[in-house]
Order: sequence, then structure tokens, then C-alpha cells
Amino acid sequence: MERYDVVVVGVGGMGSAALYHLARRGRRVLGLERYNVLHNRGSSHGLTRIIRLAYFEHPSYVPLLRRAYELWRTLEDESGEQLLHVTGIVEGGERILEGTLRSCEEHDLAHEVLDGREVARRFPGYQLPPDLRVVHQPDGGFLVPERCIVSHVARALAHGAIVRARERVLEWRETGSGVRIRTERGEIEAERLVLTAGAWSQDVARLPEGMVRGVRQAFAWFHPSRPELFAPERFPVFNLVLEGEHFYGFPAHGIPGFKLGRYDRLGSSGAPDGIDREPRPEDELPLRAFAERYFPAGAGPTLALETCLFEPSPDEHFLVDRHPESEAAIVGAGFSGHGFKFCSVIGEILADLALDGSTRHDIALFRFDRFPGVRAGGLEPPRTSRPTGT
Repeated sequence: MERYDVVVVGVGGMGSAALYHLARRGRRVLGLERYNVLHNRGSSHGLTRIIRLAYFEHPSYVPLLRRAYELWRTLEDESGEQLLHVTGIVEGGERILEGTLRSCEEHDLAHEVLDGREVARRFPGYQLPPDLRVVHQPDGGFLVPERCIVSHVARALAHGAIVRARERVLEWRETGSGVRIRTERGEIEAERLVLTAGAWSQDVARLPEGMVRGVRQAFAWFHPSRPELFAPERFPVFNLVLEGEHFYGFPAHGIPGFKLGRYDRLGSSGAPDGIDREPRPEDELPLRAFAERYFPAGAGPTLALETCLFEPSPDEHFLVDRHPESEAAIVGAGFSGHGFKFCSVIGEILADLALDGSTRHDIALFRFDRFPGVRAGGLEPPRTSRPTGT
């Protein structure tokens, strides 16, 4: 029977990073992916994903982000390809402004507080309410997710990892010497198992009921009437809550259009295989209405409309810990829709936990035991829900 030091299940954003860090440390590691190494069934696609240093969700994310930036730059050096584009970021609206300022102040992060008039003067693609207060952070920007995954996989392979796509994991169980994994092609043994199955984590990782759910999201690219205003050097990414709706957006990159998405907490949710992934005309309507109101020069003809699956946890913080029922399995889940920027450092943390059983990084916020009863195999209803960014 095949045997590895570590098997990684799910080779998307997080899994590819874990694979890279494990292989880089000289371990015999196998990555298993149900779909293609690059696919659009989960949440690690869409050409651009926001990265931001100040974090309104909780200040404890900031040290992890500092390390994430370092690791993305290391991966760029190794791959010879730019993966992180710094444009600055504009953030504001209900709860976002307060939380972002808290992170900036606690961690001494460079930032400015601007109103809508000043934003429009500096970045004419924006036409926000004149009195809206926002935070501008110069370190924000975007990652190119497909290339990040390819770079992590390519470097993992260069360090001796094995990756097999189109191989679905059917079940796994702990043994006296580690874990045994059964796939569509046979059985595999490993000392440790890393589970990074995205929206499929609930079933694949055998998590207590309610820990992760798939939520359908839509995003679009519109052709600007003035493309020069939406070039990366003139248009910072944004993360805004206006009139109770949460939108995020990007300059033109990859597709010659202004990209924006809406965080839809009421989107179709549940088991990921039962969620319709085909974009529909009604998916475009709130995106276009938002663009026409606040980014009118960007609200031209539709160039593309896509969907993805977010995979939030009950409190919308990550799940990074040993499995509640197995010392041999490590779980990384609950990342959407604000996790991709952390892939580089979460990969490092997952490798730490798999090989050493601990990590120097502070992941207390992500432990399973923050949910009462989870170690006993159950989960009490969540007591809080936080607005989540991208």
C-alpha cells in the first residue's frame, strides 16, 4: 500500500500552500484533488482576490497578514512571477470603518481617513457619498489566485511532492500508525492527514454538524466607459458596506473590465454539490445597480458573470486546528469569503500542526473549542455572526 508522511486532501488555495510548505521541509507528501488542479467549483478562482493589512474582522489577524505578505513575496521570488499587486484599498461603511481603524491603531498601520469627496478627487473612478468616511490603506491590493495556486503546486512538485487530480476521497479513518484514506482509485496510508476541502469540508473532513456550509456568490466584470480610471495604478481595491449591502471590487486585471462582487449571506446554501453554479441574469442586477450608483464610469456592458462558493464557519472566523475526533488529522476550513489572502501563512501553519503538533503563530481565534461542545462531537448554535470581507 502507498504510504506518505502527509496526505493533503484538496489542492486549492490552502491545500496547495500546505503541500508546498510540507514538501519544502523534505517530507514525502501527496496532494489529492477531486477536480482539476485549477477549477471554478470552489472559491479559489476569479482572477483577483483582495489582500489587506488592516483587518476589521479582528486585530489578531494582522500579525498573520504580515507573515502572509512575506511568504507571498518569497513565493514570487521562487516562481519568478508577480503574484501580489499593491494598489491601496478603500474600506468603510457599517462596522467596517470602526474595525479597520481599531486594527490600524493597535498595530500602528499606515492609513488615512478620507471622505467621499477626497476619494473622488484622488481616484476619479469612485463616486461615493460625499460625507462617507472611509479608510485608505496604502498596503492593500490583490492577489492573482490561479497563478498563486499554480506557483505553490509547481514549487511543491519541484521539492518532490506528488499531486493527483481527478481523484476523489471517499473516506478516511485513524489507525494505530496514522490514517488510512480510501479514494476512488484505492487506499493510501499516511502518518498525518491535512484536510483543506473548502465548501466540501463538512463531509470530507467529517466535521460536527453546522461547522461549514457552502454559500453561492456572484461577481461580474463590466467594461468601463473610461478604462483609464480603472487601471491598477489609478483605482484601489475596495471593501464597502453601503445601505446595508456589502460589496467589494477591483481594478481591471486579466479581463479588461471593472470587477465587483457582493457578499450575499442569503445566497443559496447547503451541501455544495446541490447548489446551482450557473450564473443567472438576476445575479447581475444588484452588481450593476451598485456600479451605476457609485462607479458610474465603470458600469458599461457586461464582460463576464461568474459564481463561486464561499464556505463560512458559524462565526465567520477560520477553522484551523487538529480534528475534534482525530489526533492524526489537521483541518483548515471556514475561510470564505475572506481567506485567500492568508493562503501562504495558513499553509505554513497547517504544515506546522501536521509535523510538530503546534505552531508559533497565534491561532487561538481559529480553534474548534471556541464552540461549546465541539470536542464532544456536537456543536451548539452560534452566538454571534460577524460581517465578513473579502
